[in-house]
Amino acid sequence: MCQTHQSHVLSVSHAKANFERTTIERRALRPHDILIDIQFSGICHSDIHSAFDDWGGGIFPMVPGHEITGVVAAVGDAVTKFKVGDRVGVGCFVDSCGTCEYCQNDDEQYCTKGVVQTYNNLDYDGEPTYGGYSQKIVVTERFVVSIPDQLSLDVASPLLCAGITTFSPLKHWDVGPGKKVAIVGMGGLGHVAIQFAHALGAEITVLSRSLNKKDEALSFGAKDYFATSDPETFKALAGQYDVILNTVSANINVDAYLSLLRVDGTLVNVGAPAEPDQFHVFSLITGRRSIAGSLVGGIQETQEMLNFAATHSIAPQIEVINANQVDEAYERVLKSDVRYRFVIDISTL
Repeated sequence: MCQTHQSHVLSVSHAKANFERTTIERRALRPHDILIDIQFSGICHSDIHSAFDDWGGGIFPMVPGHEITGVVAAVGDAVTKFKVGDRVGVGCFVDSCGTCEYCQNDDEQYCTKGVVQTYNNLDYDGEPTYGGYSQKIVVTERFVVSIPDQLSLDVASPLLCAGITTFSPLKHWDVGPGKKVAIVGMGGLGHVAIQFAHALGAEITVLSRSLNKKDEALSFGAKDYFATSDPETFKALAGQYDVILNTVSANINVDAYLSLLRVDGTLVNVGAPAEPDQFHVFSLITGRRSIAGSLVGGIQETQEMLNFAATHSIAPQIEVINANQVDEAYERVLKSDVRYRFVIDISTL
């Protein structure tokens, strides 16, 4: 088990650079490690933010990708959860302390020591992490999830980020029968959020810049769809929603969206714009409203999400691309020219 594992990858050498093919060494298997042959890796908008260093602190060269699906190729001596040949996934994180109150409560993403991100981060040994635009990855078994047989590996890939990012807050804020939910954005996150909220029993309205995707939103389970470019939308919908899930990564008029909440309603942000938002406190105190955020979900909840998606036939709409098309895919994401998630076929790498 002392042999390292060579892997071909797609990496960027500096911010906003084009992708290049290169090779890295994955660590030798430790007792609780799993070696995964990656088959698919989704493209998340946060990959673009990271590769462009929009948030600062980028570690280059960088291999993005945290929507990883594949097959177990080898296991460490102490692994008990998985065996060679199992269909598995890896999401946004690959390690945590395991002992703090949040890790103990299956909320590893809030680890007080600092959760180790799948890429663009340093592990606890001080080594940079490299993500899923890669043939192979080595991950401790605690951060690997099982992909249900009902989900194909390409379709399951975006669920490892887009899926858990939307499922977790919907569950946390008790979205279900009798709740009215507005979903801001009809993109990679939004179209999955509609499906989850519908399966949970909520009444769903989609708020998007234009009406271009109305028919698709309704087919995913939305009841209503309104264009936010129309000022009349905010007048017509004032005070209606228990929860607004904001999935967009651009800045919004926070006060306008707060006005759509009922008393005690919550605006939950899962998109992460590079620039700060602004709002007036009166938008909160006049309706005892809240602004909140949610960071993906823990490993146990991620497995729950995958099982829920399999049971309720929830599937991201994807466009599978080859390794030569990633730069083009990034450009298209920035132009909102994708229905609705790109997934890289790693066999083309």
